[in-house]
Amino acid sequence: MTGPFDEMSEAAWGRIFPFLRPIEALIRDSEISEIMINGEGVVFFEKDGHMKRACGLTIPERSLQVAARNIARALGDEISEEKPVLDSRLPDGSRVAVVLAPVSVNGTAMSIRKFQNRRYNAEELVRLGTLTGEVLAELRDAVLAKRNILISGGAGSGKTTLLNALAAFIPEDERLIVIEDTSEIQIDKPNLVRFEERKQQPGLPAVTIRELLKASLRMRPDRILLGEVRGAEAFDLLQALNTGHSGTLSTIHANSAPQSLTRLTTCVMMAGVELPHKAVRSQIGDGIHFLVHLERRQGKRVVTQVFAVKAYDAVLDRYDLEPIYEYS
Repeated sequence: MTGPFDEMSEAAWGRIFPFLRPIEALIRDSEISEIMINGEGVVFFEKDGHMKRACGLTIPERSLQVAARNIARALGDEISEEKPVLDSRLPDGSRVAVVLAPVSVNGTAMSIRKFQNRRYNAEELVRLGTLTGEVLAELRDAVLAKRNILISGGAGSGKTTLLNALAAFIPEDERLIVIEDTSEIQIDKPNLVRFEERKQQPGLPAVTIRELLKASLRMRPDRILLGEVRGAEAFDLLQALNTGHSGTLSTIHANSAPQSLTRLTTCVMMAGVELPHKAVRSQIGDGIHFLVHLERRQGKRVVTQVFAVKAYDAVLDRYDLEPIYEYS
């Protein structure tokens, strides 16, 4: 369904539409969530959870490269033969990733993940079949009890959407600090502070998620919402979870709920800390209370696993996980 953008989106895309005219209708289509260009002759898009090819669309390689450079300049970044990879965000929240030829062998590759203004509340997710009413009740109680919840899944599985829905249950009188690499969490609370990572730019140093997480601990948060755990910031998050900062919600890329704990351990070790492996896993067992995993099944995003983390058994080197729900 194509239609007019709001003012922010129109301003965000206005500079680059002249170079992407062949796919302008795809960008404007509110039902299309992502567009992928595999060189000048191959365009795919995602609609209603399904990947489709856009037949008959061609964007010349020269136009793709010019568009990439214009996007980079508009965002205070750069892309060139010396720096052929771009990962940036437009002012409306849409994300653009580019790899230039000849590093991209088939020609310049571009992926556009459009920012979704549509917010789904928890009840709508139940109606859509993302999770059951019973699972929602369990997770709502966990949020209200200030349990720490780690949401896992692959790219586009609905992790941030679920985090948004669960965050709505946080009481209005609590102070929230939201930390993200790219602003995606849509939450409206009276006492809310947002931090966003800054990548290194010409004349400006990077400000990392880890630095922002450390800063947040000095700002009296009742809860911390960390958009995604990706690296060394996991160590600082783990210290916060084990020193009284409860009620945290975060996401992580993983293939299953149990595997998310392994991924979290790996991220903690990226901080270069001198801690035994079992000590890290023990702290994770104490700091994480619930695991929620999402997958894409037949075009739908669904919660497939929920576990309560009971403890870590150092003798057997394994977590004691209590199954709450498994999708069948």
